Amino acid sequence: MKKTIVLLYPEFSEYELSIALSVLMQGRKPIVTVGLTKDPIKGESGLSCIADATVGEVNLNEVDSLLLPGCMDIIDLINEEALLDLIKGAASKDMVIAAISSSPTLLAKAGILKGRKFTVGMPEEGRTKLGIFEEQNYSDEVVIRDRNIITARGKGFIRFGIFLGEILKLEFNENWYIEQPQKKIFS
Repeated sequence: MKKTIVLLYPEFSEYELSIALSVLMQGRKPIVTVGLTKDPIKGESGLSCIADATVGEVNLNEVDSLLLPGCMDIIDLINEEALLDLIKGAASKDMVIAAISSSPTLLAKAGILKGRKFTVGMPEEGRTKLGIFEEQNYSDEVVIRDRNIITARGKGFIRFGIFLGEILKLEFNENWYIEQPQKKIFS
């Protein structure tokens, strides 16, 4: 089975990956974590990770999907050519690409959101200022799937992970993530 690349970069949002990673685990989908360097990468809540590979070491023939978390300041990454080249390479092979929160900005910068409906965790003023988004294709929906690309705002992380499992045709129990209504119990 081909792997899913999980991109990690400074200040990545751990919670935005939580359900997607759990769905991948349930579906027995192998992952490879990928960073810009081999240095430890600290997430926004302080979790330190060491990537399995760098963007330059990835063999795209071994993967079929790409998972991008948001991060505290995506602007620091939009000129990382190796990262953009990896995204473009995945898109050229029609891989599943799932980007949440601020990370659809990287997809826009790489040019792969052209002509596609999308959402992103960035206000209109920020999107307009960057000048890389096709505003007519923006949607206020929390999670959007347009062909092989899933974009989401951070608060949609549960549905985002479920959509990823569905598009990859993985077997997983969606009920793990759906909270059932509970009576309020006061002590």
